[in-house]
Amino acid sequence: MSLRPLFLLPTVFALAACASQPAAEDATAGTGTCNAEPAQSHVGKPASDANVQAAFKASGAKTMRSIKPGQAVTMDYREDRVNIHQDASGTIERISCG
Repeated sequence: MSLRPLFLLPTVFALAACASQPAAEDATAGTGTCNAEPAQSHVGKPASDANVQAAFKASGAKTMRSIKPGQAVTMDYREDRVNIHQDASGTIERISCG
């Protein structure tokens, strides 16, 4: 039996770990297109789990990203995703779709 396949295991595990890392999406709930307007009442509130989830629900979006300052996010546009931007003090600063 050859040991050659065993040398590939670290590479396979490393690639699998990269593939399984969650993206910036924090949650999946709604089924429709994002509409950030109804969620704007949450701007200026603390970015607690309850407030972030309430803004997410109000937007009607299918997916959500809660984005902290300096956090890397993808630049792809998704009409079914709401972005909840936080400032350095943990306050919801802006809510947008994409």
